[in-house]
Amino acid sequence: IGIGDTPTHEALAVLEGCPSMEGLDLASVVSTREAYSWGKTDATFHVVAYDYGIKRNILRLFEAHDCRVTVVPSDTPADRVLAMNPDGVFLSNGPGDPDAVTYAPAAIREIAATRTPMFGICLGHQLIGLSFGARTEKMPFGHRGGNQPVKDLATGKVLITSQNHGFAVVGSVDGVEGAPDLAITHVNLNDGTVEGLRHRTLPIFAVQYHPEAAPGPHDAVPLFDRFLDALRNRRQ
Repeated sequence: IGIGDTPTHEALAVLEGCPSMEGLDLASVVSTREAYSWGKTDATFHVVAYDYGIKRNILRLFEAHDCRVTVVPSDTPADRVLAMNPDGVFLSNGPGDPDAVTYAPAAIREIAATRTPMFGICLGHQLIGLSFGARTEKMPFGHRGGNQPVKDLATGKVLITSQNHGFAVVGSVDGVEGAPDLAITHVNLNDGTVEGLRHRTLPIFAVQYHPEAAPGPHDAVPLFDRFLDALRNRRQ
């Protein structure tokens, strides 16, 4: 924020010195350096969460849904995660360009091959898309704020969601470009961009918006129940 009617040379220099978000792997910058646990040790389910910039309220919601969470660094190899014998794997939100998180897709595919349930939010959603052949693009105008209307294509219900992202998975209601194994579950009613994905044969789904947003809206909190259903089904 500057004073006056026109920007100063100093202010313009600061703006010009800001790097483009494209090509920046910021997940590795904000990620935890060491694994840590969250929740009760005797919880019914164990979830391993990749930290690309995870929000604390996500951890609170998992705890409220009877899950113990092991949070791991963004570049943790898949074999190390699978050795923890999780009931499910969560891919968190986070900043930066999803294309720059080059270490994530191989790990996601390796975990997916074991049919371990997987749930992604925001950056996690974009990384699931990239892992199965989709591409992402920088949006001309990002989605910011707590009043973004999203349509659930299965039910026709409109959710009011909280969002904060500048990249999107390329696709439309007709499908995801380059990723035939992925189906679109949600779209943004303002611009038609992809807001939700699911794998057609594996227990994997993701959303672009923030069901954990605090304060609200809370329309999408039941997505955590959907993930728990997948964890229960795996045990049967």
